[in-house]
Amino acid sequence: MSRSGPTRAPDWPQCLDTTAHAALRAEFPLLQTCVYLNSNSTGAAPRGAERVLHDYWETLRTWRDDVWQDWHVGLDRYADSVAALLGAPPGSVVTDANLSALLARVASCFDYRPPRDRVVTTDLEYPTVPFVFRAFGRYGAQLDVVGSGGHHLDQDALEARLDERTLLVCVSHASFISGATVDLPRLVARAHDVGALVVVDAYQTVGVVPLDVTALGVDVVLGGAHKWLCGVGTAFLYVRPDLVPDLEPAATGWQAGDRAFTFQPSTDWAPGARRFAGGTPYPLTSLVSQVGLDLLAGIGVEAIRAHSLALTQRALDRAHAAGIAVVSPTEPHRRGGVVCLDVPDGEAVKRRLATRGVICSWRGYLRVGPHVYNTLDEVDTFMDALEKELHR
Repeated sequence: MSRSGPTRAPDWPQCLDTTAHAALRAEFPLLQTCVYLNSNSTGAAPRGAERVLHDYWETLRTWRDDVWQDWHVGLDRYADSVAALLGAPPGSVVTDANLSALLARVASCFDYRPPRDRVVTTDLEYPTVPFVFRAFGRYGAQLDVVGSGGHHLDQDALEARLDERTLLVCVSHASFISGATVDLPRLVARAHDVGALVVVDAYQTVGVVPLDVTALGVDVVLGGAHKWLCGVGTAFLYVRPDLVPDLEPAATGWQAGDRAFTFQPSTDWAPGARRFAGGTPYPLTSLVSQVGLDLLAGIGVEAIRAHSLALTQRALDRAHAAGIAVVSPTEPHRRGGVVCLDVPDGEAVKRRLATRGVICSWRGYLRVGPHVYNTLDEVDTFMDALEKELHR
């Protein structure tokens, strides 16, 4: 997307010019119907997805078996596009229906034998993480949950729990509760010092916060399309390429084999991240999600981050001026793409805002998630409506 153009509005974030931003907004029909600040929960879908859905229906209506070849090309293209966004090489990402399935596949690679049988996580994770690893307790996994019940991660306490007994450290890049981010370079260095692997749930950040997995040396990253990536119903898994040969998932499927597409019994694993594939895939979600990912790639994640920080800062400034309690970190380097507000009767407030055509989400706190297609005026409209609700 061009960064040149007409004079920018004085109040406008400097990463996007107004003409290009208007063109981007036009790609998302939802924005014409409401003030949508809910991308941390579900991102807006671009209009180009309609063509993909139509073409998919035409394929189903005139079914041909050989269409699977084209579908696999689309699946691979989406996986490699995610890899490029993550700073990872082609072939290092695989997709599936959801993060839970992929995380369980990773978890099934390990024997959980003492003394290295501990999985360290925090009390700020999405429920997927503790649920999956508690299930692996039957195979010896010892789950160690670090935290005090607060809103923000105590990284010192987390790192103090890592030792020669730690097999995996599984954390969110940003908390879904508060938007607070973890210092990944520091955590990766500490975990690797004690011989542990780092598994990162980046669902709340990929697409709005830069993440270079190669530079970080992070071992495993998971995320999905339907939030900041403007897609639908597909998740991804990155595994550090030099680590792949040492991992053999027990939870698997026929497409993870080296002879999958010959329809003969496989005798070894597929190369690269495809060894973490499952059974027959569902191609539609990756095909649809490619549209949003291409739009974001045309802007660039650094520009998206700058825009996001400008909009979340406006929300923070307005909240502080109105005396609304802020749960999220205020420092730019410590917050993801969401601002979480502690308001009385927040879930009911969220519903009443929706009747005004102002959309956010509630997960214990009111969550405001502006994305690259939103404007400062929309943040102001949201805060105006919220203040009216709180003073009614």
